[in-house]
Amino acid sequence: MSTQSAPQFPAAAVPDRLFDDAAAESRWRARFHASRISVPDWAIDAPDANIYVSNASGVWEVYAWDRATGEHRRVTDRPNGTMHAVPSPDGQWIWWFNDTDGDEFGSWVREPFAGGAEATPAIPDVHDGYPAGLEIGDSVIAVGVSTDDGSKLFTHANGETKLFYSNEDDAGIAAMSRDERLLVISHSEHGDSRHPALRVLKTGDFAVVADKCDGEGKGLSALEFSPLRGDARLLVLHERRGREELLIWDVEADTETEISLDLPGEVAAGWYPRADALLVAHFHQGRSSLHRYDLASGTLSSLDTPPGRIGGAGVRPDGTVEYGWSNAAHPPAIRVRADDGTDTVLLEPPGDQAPGSSPMTDAFVDGVGGQIHALVSRPADAPEGPLPTVFSLHGGPHAADEDRFSAYRALWLDAGFAVVEVNYRGSTGYGSAWRDAIEGRPGLTELEDVAAVHDWAVQSGLASASQCVVNGASWGGYLSLLALGTQPERWAAGIAGVPVADYVAAYEDEMEQLRSFDRALFGGSPETVPAVYKECSPITYVDAVTAPVLVLAGDNDPRCPIRQIENYLSRLAARDATFEFYRYDAGHGSLVIAETIKQTSIEVGFALRALGLR
Repeated sequence: MSTQSAPQFPAAAVPDRLFDDAAAESRWRARFHASRISVPDWAIDAPDANIYVSNASGVWEVYAWDRATGEHRRVTDRPNGTMHAVPSPDGQWIWWFNDTDGDEFGSWVREPFAGGAEATPAIPDVHDGYPAGLEIGDSVIAVGVSTDDGSKLFTHANGETKLFYSNEDDAGIAAMSRDERLLVISHSEHGDSRHPALRVLKTGDFAVVADKCDGEGKGLSALEFSPLRGDARLLVLHERRGREELLIWDVEADTETEISLDLPGEVAAGWYPRADALLVAHFHQGRSSLHRYDLASGTLSSLDTPPGRIGGAGVRPDGTVEYGWSNAAHPPAIRVRADDGTDTVLLEPPGDQAPGSSPMTDAFVDGVGGQIHALVSRPADAPEGPLPTVFSLHGGPHAADEDRFSAYRALWLDAGFAVVEVNYRGSTGYGSAWRDAIEGRPGLTELEDVAAVHDWAVQSGLASASQCVVNGASWGGYLSLLALGTQPERWAAGIAGVPVADYVAAYEDEMEQLRSFDRALFGGSPETVPAVYKECSPITYVDAVTAPVLVLAGDNDPRCPIRQIENYLSRLAARDATFEFYRYDAGHGSLVIAETIKQTSIEVGFALRALGLR
């Protein structure tokens, strides 16, 4: 929470309604209000004990599901919601992360799976901080905490808590073996948190078993140990050939087996319960698919999921695969696929399903750094000819837009806008070189790709050149502000949610994990490479902004802190620029559905007014 009185800026207008037609108004709100749930996470030794998160109450909270009895119970009830929870292996406890008003700073608490008791501190002698990994065993617990002083990693066993690792650079708990003998940490002692290395320790005396670092620009991610006790095989993501691929590392023998799959794009995976196969999630050009990889034969078999986005997946003890799925036209569903190929809905959230929306198509545009993939959506009843168009820039930057259902995108379409989502350089899923191309020049590099796609959209007749809106949240909000200042001729309006606006001030106030990330991305801190931070900061170009600007920000945001946003807005105010500001009491976004609806209506209403469409 900001300790000083907040500067007064022009308040954003909150429209009573966006559509005169009652059915249209009801339809867009229904998409947001429709209950959604995540793929259930079950206790490994008690698979009837499941947890998931849902917005059924109007706020995203943790729920328990006892499959033996069929009972569903809401576990958490907090004003700003709860998203992070883990079941204990025996199914007796639910651990969830308890922060303050969405600020992500706090500690783990636990309560009985069956309920009947208040949550209590899970490990009282571990200090508060930002979460940096958690592994829960029957007798050993490993937990990571990040603060401004760096990273600290602890174990708790036999009633005793031990600090076993401390470093000023970013580190975290990555995985623990099924028999709880071995613990893997991810670290950036080499100075590059974007490409971490791995270290395996014994949980008894913390002796180093093995280290693995693939060198400059090649990160390693520990996915999970084999589910079998006594099995020291660790599933790892590597990028030795320019994209994320799989290997199995026997950490005690220090031998590894790279798994080469004939799939374009990138992959992740988890184990089947008998550790004889992998469930492979494949991502390529904005869409996901699931496959089974047999370790003995090396055979890869498709599970034939429909085109779209896989939103989490896991294999039950009986071999069935449970996964989340949606595409741009169809709302999310939690499905289960049996060995015989039968695929059915596993869980239906309460209430009415969200109304559907329009499908999306692909665009491939040549850019200075290579071919750019964009996902394009048009309103179902759009007239021929150019349309007002929103260029929606994803956050991250290490993320990617996908062919998934979005109530947010659907509303823009209902309002008559085309929507273009750009997987610019910096996005994941297109290889390491594409992801890392923004190093040393973040923001400006991505906007070269956005400009190329903007040119294509106008020249192809999709977008009206005088009615283009740049829009995004988090990293996408940063790019939106930077675009308004460096490409003012392209944009009729800009919308930035929880953005970085003044990068030097943001670096001073943000969580240490992000400072570490920024040092790796920019090539140093603002003290060591000041020119890079200046060149890539939106506030440097604030005087060139000509389009109306809407900024939305949370008071308690540790990722894009409020002070640096106020700095930017003060510069806009000093030159009587046209802008509006919406400030809310939460962190990096909101888990409250009513608040999400309010913010979305503010954004769309602002764009309609800025473009003279309302």
